[in-house]
Amino acid sequence: MEQMEKTQNSSAAGGQESKEFLRTEPLGRLLLRLALPTVAAQLINMLYNIVDRIYIGHIPGIGATALTGVGVCMPLIMIVSAFAALVGYGGAPRASIFMGKKDNESAEKTLGNCFFLQILISIVLTLILLIWNRDLLMAFGASENTIGYGVSYMNIYALGTIFVEITLGMNAFITAQGFAKTGMLSVLIGAVTNIILDPIFIFGFDMDVKGAALATIISQALSCVWVVGFLCGKRTFLRIKRKNLGLTPGIILPCLALGIATFIMQASESVISVCFNSSLQKYGGDIAVGAMTILTSVMQFAMLPLQGLGQGAQPIISYNYGAGDAGRVQAAFKLLLKVSLGYAALLWGLVMLIPGGFASMFTSDPQLVDYTRTALRIYMGAMVLMGIQMACQMTFNALGKATESIIVAVMRKFVLLIPLIYIMPHIMRADQTLAVYMAEPIADVIAVSFTAVLFSVQFRKIIKSIQKA
Repeated sequence: MEQMEKTQNSSAAGGQESKEFLRTEPLGRLLLRLALPTVAAQLINMLYNIVDRIYIGHIPGIGATALTGVGVCMPLIMIVSAFAALVGYGGAPRASIFMGKKDNESAEKTLGNCFFLQILISIVLTLILLIWNRDLLMAFGASENTIGYGVSYMNIYALGTIFVEITLGMNAFITAQGFAKTGMLSVLIGAVTNIILDPIFIFGFDMDVKGAALATIISQALSCVWVVGFLCGKRTFLRIKRKNLGLTPGIILPCLALGIATFIMQASESVISVCFNSSLQKYGGDIAVGAMTILTSVMQFAMLPLQGLGQGAQPIISYNYGAGDAGRVQAAFKLLLKVSLGYAALLWGLVMLIPGGFASMFTSDPQLVDYTRTALRIYMGAMVLMGIQMACQMTFNALGKATESIIVAVMRKFVLLIPLIYIMPHIMRADQTLAVYMAEPIADVIAVSFTAVLFSVQFRKIIKSIQKA
């Protein structure tokens, strides 16, 4: 990896020749070099919230209640990340496609427009989170016992919204150029800082959930400085330039159209979290909502690395699609599918074998651990199939196929999962709380079947269109 990035860095200002490694490097080695850092970056990024929850869940006396309160904040945090994905994951593949067509000017305009839009979105989100966070948290499933912890966390977290938006959104443009190691370092800087500061603020300064939030925004600020510094420097192919800062409809609208699928995928997690929490609060109370906080945390161990694999493959697929190399596009997808399925199967096996081990990471409350053990096996029962879902969805995105990406995202979350959350308790009346958890695997099985059929049909058409061009 170091050698590859040295080659890229030494010729970043020198033009197109240096980017041809995306067309010439053997696929297996190239995906390994690009995907390992992006998977690592996703795992590291996950640590921001995971580490917070682990420390919070072990605060003496209030751990379980505080964990539930912070867990209710997750829908808002997911929305912030979703807006970063809307811009970054919509703009970055288009920038890669422009690079494949040897149109660096359009690629840099895409970067500049996306950077400017991220700043505008950050301002709006910060105001919303500061003014209405209590009302939103109560609507999202907080109770009188847990709302205080949620508000304390969000009042501080909201101040760092701009750092989250720019770090996550603009880091996509770093990995899209093939600088996967640099993209990993972007989040590594923040995550390591967060891990160090969390115990200091939470326990050392006795700030409990406020300390966790403060550690997070300081860490994200450091990552933000790193990302912007890189994209304004000499090592990158594409630079943030003042002349490109603005919103040009012909540039930004196609980015948003492509990013909507990823936005839906991530923002819908927020909506689904609200649906789960409200339904679980009705049938199971605070302990069921607390278990859901742990379940969504463990699900991140599956989804974020799968997303990282897709991000590693995205520059390869996008660049070769722009260059008209159908064979390499096809081979890259097949390799991505195999690796994604392998990872999903491995994690699924671990969850089925040792669910209590995963639960114990987040809480020392024996009652919550015991409750979560059963719920986790049910909730992640079909997770092994998500390797197919994510490989297909990320490939649609890499190819610039906005409509197909949106259809896949909407089908799984809105058409299937949300209705099932409310339908299943009426079908399984013997245990209505576990029935709510059952909605997830049932939706996954149906959604993956739909996605596989749609992708096989559309991908053949895409490959034929490349070959005819």
